[in-house]
Amino acid sequence: MSVRLMNPTPPSPGVLKLLRAILEKEGKRSLFRGLGPNLAGVAPSRAIYFAAYSATKERLNTVLVPESKGVHILAAACAGISSATLTNPIWLVKTRMQLEARVKGETASSALQCAMHVYHTEGLRGFYRGITASYAGVSETIIHFVIYEALKKELRNSQHSHSPSLTLPPNNNDFFGLMSAAAVSKTCATCIAYPHEVIRTRLREEGSRYRSLAQTLQLVVREEGPLALYRGLLAHLIRQIPNAAIMMATYELIVHLASPTL
Repeated sequence: MSVRLMNPTPPSPGVLKLLRAILEKEGKRSLFRGLGPNLAGVAPSRAIYFAAYSATKERLNTVLVPESKGVHILAAACAGISSATLTNPIWLVKTRMQLEARVKGETASSALQCAMHVYHTEGLRGFYRGITASYAGVSETIIHFVIYEALKKELRNSQHSHSPSLTLPPNNNDFFGLMSAAAVSKTCATCIAYPHEVIRTRLREEGSRYRSLAQTLQLVVREEGPLALYRGLLAHLIRQIPNAAIMMATYELIVHLASPTL
């Protein structure tokens, strides 16, 4: 629903009204449109994301001040750019499918049909529409990781003050703290950098008049006002916050289990 809310037409009706309208006009199955590309993209996207972040951070810790903000910023930027570049075609197909409104009972295009249509009408370059907005969205990744790492450091320091010999053992309290840190950091990052999501969705629309990051930004603000850059924020947060909390806690668990100190 967040993708539909970012769309300029019709005017945003709000989360509940949009949900009701989709159910009445398109049926329950429309709520899961784009699920295939989403599932296909999540695993490689997260794998690339965390592999790039971990590898870059490990390397930068040897040349810069270890675990400094500079290390976290550069590692997060590398992770965001790598993931966005390699998985943009998947997310473009997902967005196109979610923007496709169908009458209830009418068969929707499959992911393969959508991808073939993009290729035949726009060529390979069509799969990278919105990539500039994705690169701008790296700022969200940077803010997220800088805040998360700072909160994680505070959690570790708090734990060490009680048990100096321990290094964040994987118990329920630790992972609840990490999930909370991830939720807080993701909320802050999303609210600050959210406009890139709206711009990217507009750029990915088929046959749209949106051509570039700067042109889309100017057009949206001029025609719809600055608040239009935050259309769909609530629906986006409802999806992203639990996602980030679970994802970061899982990442920390895997890192802990793979640690040679065990």
